[in-house]
Amino acid sequence: MENHNRPSKSQKYAFLKAEIKAPYKGLRKLFYFTFAASGFIGIFFILPRVITGQNLSENLYNLFVQIAVIILMISLYLWEERDKKK
Repeated sequence: MENHNRPSKSQKYAFLKAEIKAPYKGLRKLFYFTFAASGFIGIFFILPRVITGQNLSENLYNLFVQIAVIILMISLYLWEERDKKK
C-alpha cells in the first residue's frame, strides 16, 4: 500500500535546500505581518487623537512611527517575495 501524500526524497531534499538558502523564511514573514498589523492598530487609536488635536506633538510623532513601521514591514515582505522569484 503506497501513500501518495508523502513527499518523495527529492522533494524533501529540495525543501531542505531551500531552507538552507533562506532559513526561517516563514517565521520572518509572520513577524512582518504581525508588526504591520500592530502598526495598523496603532494608527487606528492614534489618528482620532491627532484629528481632535490632543497632545498634538506627541501624537504626530507616534503616528509617523506607526506609518514607518508599516512601510518597513511591507518593504521587507516585498523584498522576501522578490528574492523568491529569482
